[in-house]
Amino acid sequence: MKNIKFHKYQATGNDFVMIDNRDGVYDNLSLTQIQSLCDRRFGIGADGLIKINSHPNLDFEVDYYNADGTKSFCGNGARCAVLFVKSIGIDVSNSNFSAIDGSHQATLDSDKLVHLAMNNVNEIINQNADYVLFTGSPHFIRFVDDLEQIDIVELGKEIRFSQPFKKEGINVNAVQKLNSSTISILTYERGVEDETYSCGTGATAAAIALAEKEALAGEQEIKIIVKGGELKVSFKANADGSFENVKLIGKANFVFEGEINV
Repeated sequence: MKNIKFHKYQATGNDFVMIDNRDGVYDNLSLTQIQSLCDRRFGIGADGLIKINSHPNLDFEVDYYNADGTKSFCGNGARCAVLFVKSIGIDVSNSNFSAIDGSHQATLDSDKLVHLAMNNVNEIINQNADYVLFTGSPHFIRFVDDLEQIDIVELGKEIRFSQPFKKEGINVNAVQKLNSSTISILTYERGVEDETYSCGTGATAAAIALAEKEALAGEQEIKIIVKGGELKVSFKANADGSFENVKLIGKANFVFEGEINV
């Protein structure tokens, strides 16, 4: 048994267990322990777990695990991590951190609004009017006329476990265009294997897919309505089909803290 001090954070309903691991004491946290901590009936309950590690050159490392113990990048988790590291004494007025998909820059304003720099997107695959792209995690985007008619868990499982994606998995997003700069989105997340109230990399992917679909050019800012609230994604759409200066913008919030034996 190991006694673990944790903090719980959420960003637009996407919730995470946060652990300060800068001294490396939780380096050997097992897959089973991670799954147990994220279990909503027998553990703390979360969509994922984040260990904040020290880094030799940057301010910190965001070591993210999905609820099933698999690893990926998580935009909402990274935003929560920025607020958490502030609480443990790290300056996040203009921070740089590492994650599984590379380094990121983030700022935190006085209203707990986190501006997270995402990686550039250089390739979008169009599959029969659907879109597949990578925004730190792989995403499948399908535009629909009415989200209320979509069972996202059923659709998500159908696509995520289909032959092209079964081995590695993919996040599945149903997206409804509300106006030229606003979309609403439902997301099924691999690793959680269920609908989540929000997905930062999914919101980013959906905004960029909208730009591709509508042939938007230049500087853009898209508002994304998710079950857990609102996010914004800004970017520059280039003439060569690439997207740069991509930022995920939204609030993060502390929920509670405690200790648990696993």
